[in-house]
Amino acid sequence: MVALAPRAEIERALLAHEDALDWDPGIVIAGSETAQDRPDDWQLEAWLERRPSARDRAALDALFDRAQEWRAEQLPATDWLTHSQRDLAPIRAGRFYVHTPDQPASDDDATIDLAIPASQAFGTGQHATTAGCLAMLTSIKASGAIVRNCADIGTGSGLLAFAVLKLWPRALAIASDIDPVCAGVVMDNAQHNGIAIGGGAGELAVTVAAGLDHPLLLGRAPYDLLIANILAGPLIELMPAFAAVTAPGTHLLLAGLLTSQEAAVLRAATRHGFRLARREARGDWSILWLRRRAAR
Repeated sequence: MVALAPRAEIERALLAHEDALDWDPGIVIAGSETAQDRPDDWQLEAWLERRPSARDRAALDALFDRAQEWRAEQLPATDWLTHSQRDLAPIRAGRFYVHTPDQPASDDDATIDLAIPASQAFGTGQHATTAGCLAMLTSIKASGAIVRNCADIGTGSGLLAFAVLKLWPRALAIASDIDPVCAGVVMDNAQHNGIAIGGGAGELAVTVAAGLDHPLLLGRAPYDLLIANILAGPLIELMPAFAAVTAPGTHLLLAGLLTSQEAAVLRAATRHGFRLARREARGDWSILWLRRRAAR
């Protein structure tokens, strides 16, 4: 099934899909441009192993602000989960080169290579928020920041946590997500990228949690780098928790918010002791690097 819409609407639909906890795993979706010379014309494709029902169409329509015109066709039997990401081009973001395992690694020794296969979790690097976070992590490293203890909240595929351990190889790192599927996905992807799973320096701990509501996340605080690439509403709601697990000078990397939501997120961050260090806009999306103010 295919629906055509402007790029901003498709990107919002993809984020709504990631936030849909009761999403039917039998419906695999992906967004892409329809033509290189029309970068704002996008399509949302949905693959199902069955004939689409009225309920399926309603679930897809619910990702948008309005009902869509869907075009359906029967296709040969295929692994649609892999097919949905098979033709994704590798991306470069900051020092990182992200590709699927069946694509060749970069031949540039200055880049950090990360391979992320097609999976049920968000975070192949294709979305503007994920790529923006990779670029911002590169900037944080270039600023001279030393990261010894990091948490990636809403990790999805684990990509951003892997990036941290590539930039700061001796850091303690923990990745969490509210979706139980992500834990297995992260551990599989870690193996693809030479990331050790564990609780020591240079290793990645993985847990399932809503926000920071887990003893392991709380017990490893305070963090000197906290990443949350989720949505504006949860970012605002979690700001008191972010403040509670960070120390003065902490780096806070936020994404998943639209530029129109940036002011509200910044107001919440300011109220809890953070200040803006740098921002980047990628299309309709904002990526924010904040610092925790020193105690007076």
